[in-house]
Amino acid sequence: MIKFPMQGYIINLNRVKDEDLIVTILTQNSIKTVYRFYGARHSTIHLGYKIDFEAIPSLKSSLSQLRSIMHLGTPWNNQRERMLIWQPFIRLFYTHLKDVATIDSFYFELLEECSAIWHKQNPKRIAIEAYIKLLAYEGRLHDDFICFNCEEEIVEDLTLIRAFLPAHKTCAWNQTFELAHIQHLFEEQSTIALDDEQIDVLWKILLEGF
Repeated sequence: MIKFPMQGYIINLNRVKDEDLIVTILTQNSIKTVYRFYGARHSTIHLGYKIDFEAIPSLKSSLSQLRSIMHLGTPWNNQRERMLIWQPFIRLFYTHLKDVATIDSFYFELLEECSAIWHKQNPKRIAIEAYIKLLAYEGRLHDDFICFNCEEEIVEDLTLIRAFLPAHKTCAWNQTFELAHIQHLFEEQSTIALDDEQIDVLWKILLEGF
């Protein structure tokens, strides 16, 4: 029987019969969906965990079996407030990538980068800066500042909607930002110009989906 040892982040968990789980894992180059049988000897796994694991092909199912799980802990895994931000953030990767079989290493490396500093500053800032990098990587960062609604140039205060699409404050009802602050965010991939209240607003927009 062939085994495939690898590492990845759990981006989704679905409970099925008898407490078994269907687990979706983002690895360096793919999205793995595997079956995890329930058992007393099995280690506990949670959404957002980084694990070392084996995916063992099954003769009875199209899903490989999840085996030999080792939790690769971080300094902040036991910090409830940080996990409560990490889990909805990482779930967005599932919604965004679930139908993609093969992916570039960018997404895994982005999570690696975030995980390494998640305990060092406001994690919402880390998530927002990471999302800007993702939008730029995918060619979806609208740093030309053309209003998504009226298609005219934005030259003063603006608002952002889902996917951080910019709009005139008269074209979309949302929190208003200074244009210079959002330009800095987009160009430098840094939230330093934004206060915590503005970060909370951007976090709520981010949670609407990639």
